[in-house]
Amino acid sequence: MATDITVSEIGRHAGEPVRLKGWLYNSRTSAKRHFLEVRDGTGIVQCVMERADAPAGLFELAGRLGQESSVEVEGTVHEDARAPIGFEMRVTGLRVVAAAQEYPITPKEHGTEFLMDRRHLWIRSRRQHAALRVRAEVIRAVRDYFDGNGFTLLDAPILTPAACEGTTNLFRTDYFGEEAYLTQSGQLYMEAGAMAFGKVYCFGPTFRAEKSKTRRHLLEFWMVEPEVAYLDLAGDMDLAEDFVCFVVRRVLDRRAPELKVLERDTAPLARVEKPFPRISYDEALALLGGKGHPVQWGDDFGGDEETVIGDAFDRPVIVHRYPAAVKAFYMKRDAANPALALGMDMIAPEGYGEIIGGGQREDDLGTLERSVGEHGLPRAAFEWYLDLRRYGSVPHAGFGLGIERTVAWLCGLRHVRETIPFPRLLNRLTP
Repeated sequence: MATDITVSEIGRHAGEPVRLKGWLYNSRTSAKRHFLEVRDGTGIVQCVMERADAPAGLFELAGRLGQESSVEVEGTVHEDARAPIGFEMRVTGLRVVAAAQEYPITPKEHGTEFLMDRRHLWIRSRRQHAALRVRAEVIRAVRDYFDGNGFTLLDAPILTPAACEGTTNLFRTDYFGEEAYLTQSGQLYMEAGAMAFGKVYCFGPTFRAEKSKTRRHLLEFWMVEPEVAYLDLAGDMDLAEDFVCFVVRRVLDRRAPELKVLERDTAPLARVEKPFPRISYDEALALLGGKGHPVQWGDDFGGDEETVIGDAFDRPVIVHRYPAAVKAFYMKRDAANPALALGMDMIAPEGYGEIIGGGQREDDLGTLERSVGEHGLPRAAFEWYLDLRRYGSVPHAGFGLGIERTVAWLCGLRHVRETIPFPRLLNRLTP
């Protein structure tokens, strides 16, 4: 009696009759035998069918099967050091659940747009499968880190009445006659949560209507945002550093096979250990100038500048105390120099740019009221936020980490479009 198994379990069933349910990933054939690569979502195994052992008609049927036909394969598991996973199946039976039509994605080279138009099929491929498994591991590590360190998960709303990160990149929608927006960040709501629970985080999709076609930007992306009461900028940087080290170690420990499929050089990731270098904005300007990329004081850094800064270090670097003018209305000013904000960005090495942005929030009611006005924000929409300073305000800080940029860095992928199952880009709303 055959036992139903998955490819991931095959090593525990050597010498046993088993049944595998999956899809034909690839095949090679000769007059005497077929080599059928069958995938089931947990892995790919080679299934060998011998003409001499196959029931009448079965060998010919297997030879006609197209790529991605769904099948149930029965056979015996054999250990084979030559096999990619160390085991293979010797086929004794095959049932075709559904024969596939001619599959559009073949082993030849395809253009990016061709593949993106067929993203619903492209995610079946070995490399895309590996990248999305790393993404799943990153998400699991995110939750494990915060859940294991006393944080309470709070869900921030997707529909919001006002901007958090500026008014120029909002997706607007009608909310029963009232204008509403898709969230840019759950941070403001996490500040409310921090005043209630002390340590909180949210994790979910966020939206930025940026007309950008760079390899680092998506219009819809996922972000984790912790917020902590009684935390200052130094503590915020400590938290971000410890968190990123935890995530990197988890991926190295648990997703080595996927990183190998992606041909990721893991040596740079192995160097991601505390402490991270920390430099001020002014020090970053000097670094850029010394490398032939001068930036005017007061300007924010773009992708090119982030790459130069990141390439100067062998692990992520934290840049802190940016000019207040380039930071959000809620950022607390540096008491030693009010022209600076107590904000920080973490820049990943190897050209992947900013993966974390955060800092200490303004906790003084009067100062925040003035900031809302100076930024031209609708006061009524922020009255609830100002209440947090009226009723028991305390110093607090937090940050946001973008999942897709982080996954791109860990996997060594050039574009974030491969780090999410169905990316939303400037020219793409489907599939």
